[in-house]
Amino acid sequence: MRVSSLLKLPFALLISSLALSAPVESAELLVLTPETFKDTIATGVWFVEHFSPYCGHCRNFAPTWQKLDQDNKQSPDPGIHLAQVNCAVHGDLCKDNGVDGYPQMNLYRNGEYVETYKKPRSFEQLTAYLAKHAEPSTPPPVIQENPREEEPVPPAIVNPSGTVLVLDETSFPQVVAQGPIFIKFFAPWCGHCKKLAPTWVQLAAAMQNKLTIAEVNCDDHPALCKQEDIQGYPMLNFYTKPGVKTEYTGGRKLDLMKAFAERAASPGIQELSFEDYSRTLMQSSVFYLLLHSSSDSYVVNQVTQASSILFGSPPIYTSTSPSFFTHFNIPPSSSPVLLSIKDHDDSTPAAIYRPTAARDINVKEGIREWLLANRLPTSLELSSDTFQTVMNAPHNPLVVIVALPNSLKDEVVPSIEEIGRMWRLRKGADGREERSVVFTWMDSEKWQKWLKSMYGVKSSEENLSIVISDHQKLLYWDVDQSGQKIQLTSDSVFSAIDGIRTRKISGRHSENFVERLARYLNDMLTGVEVYVIAHPWRTGGFALVALVLFILLMKRLFSDDFSDVRDFSRDPSMRKSHRLD
Repeated sequence: MRVSSLLKLPFALLISSLALSAPVESAELLVLTPETFKDTIATGVWFVEHFSPYCGHCRNFAPTWQKLDQDNKQSPDPGIHLAQVNCAVHGDLCKDNGVDGYPQMNLYRNGEYVETYKKPRSFEQLTAYLAKHAEPSTPPPVIQENPREEEPVPPAIVNPSGTVLVLDETSFPQVVAQGPIFIKFFAPWCGHCKKLAPTWVQLAAAMQNKLTIAEVNCDDHPALCKQEDIQGYPMLNFYTKPGVKTEYTGGRKLDLMKAFAERAASPGIQELSFEDYSRTLMQSSVFYLLLHSSSDSYVVNQVTQASSILFGSPPIYTSTSPSFFTHFNIPPSSSPVLLSIKDHDDSTPAAIYRPTAARDINVKEGIREWLLANRLPTSLELSSDTFQTVMNAPHNPLVVIVALPNSLKDEVVPSIEEIGRMWRLRKGADGREERSVVFTWMDSEKWQKWLKSMYGVKSSEENLSIVISDHQKLLYWDVDQSGQKIQLTSDSVFSAIDGIRTRKISGRHSENFVERLARYLNDMLTGVEVYVIAHPWRTGGFALVALVLFILLMKRLFSDDFSDVRDFSRDPSMRKSHRLD
């Protein structure tokens, strides 16, 4: 590299490049040069690591990158390509690509820079990142000239014995790579784990030949559990492929876990005829319907990939039938269009989304966010089985909670459902962006301790209480805009929701001051940790500057103190004979 090019490098890169360390090699990896860089990344999605062979972090990261590259090449259609740039040799190229530290990984699409990878550089995080941004092609099916000469390959049999598969560090990546799998992470001393154990065995038997059910003993394999970010026991994760997982937070009863497993193992998207629409409408409180033309194959593929995050709940159907376009009064020219059908409403979709047919890298992400934001029914009972799904939903809805005694359930629930239906039909009428709202009811006798500690609601055998909760921020509201307690009427509930949206009503905290302070400090420390991991060089620079400033400050303070000290032996005025004491 020319001296002039070396002098143009940022200070952090210069120090890293001149470090007296053994260089790291990049054998069998695609290394780009200024001559090949633009032409290589001009087509498709590329994930490029900019490194220095003298960088310690690069040497530590090299095995992870090599494994990532190897796994990616083994995929028949990865949808994303990996390459490297040696910044010690091509410093100008790295500078042109905004590289300010090693290793730095940039994402490019069709020759254009998209973003820099900022998350931890673990194999699992990187695998999930590649899966998120990959754009696999959909090649046309190969037509066999003599199809009778080759017998069809039977599908692989999963969980043939109907037993729980025990995993360790060696078998875990191999089994997860083979397809969907439901895994329990546990500790033998955990009481909840012991209680779940027989149910997990029954689930494995129920999912024989359908889905692999497995477990990992975290006492025997702590490194594996740490790698999978296991926070407590038992923790149930569903894996669709390596690095792509979702924690199961539903009920632990056999029928609930079995229903989840069957949905998750079923095809992500199914064809729906107009003749079967009424039956499907009555069977599902929420489902999605993608209306498209035969030429919208790209969008169908994107919806199919995005739907994996739902694990079959709610189901997604697709159709090209003109009858659906006529039924919903949607011009066929506006296809593709994705509908959310809720509450058995035959004619009015709860939400409509129009995914773009352009090959944009954010198409799949936009579909995924919309699917998650519209997956809950308008109204439902808040129980131990649905609590996590509703209160910790990723789109953070406002939750209207009606606390009522069991004796009033039959009388009150229809009113809650009607108010929810009215809200669903009303929202968006004023042209403003609405925040998702879910209407729920709870058994005030069963949940009395939790209701009292969170919202100050006291159980009553005759009365009901209504609060609106933002559970993820631990805020709640119990009055409408008139300052009166929220009543079970559409006017009162809608007034409260509108007041929350426009911030005309102040929320109340579910935590006391000490709890809020502890949570704030914990969030702040977590944020610092994430920043340090993402910007190690910048953090080191800040720490060095702070240390220098501290030393200068101490030197200034102590030098001022010593300058005021006089030598008693040379100053007669300070002798004892001249002092008043």
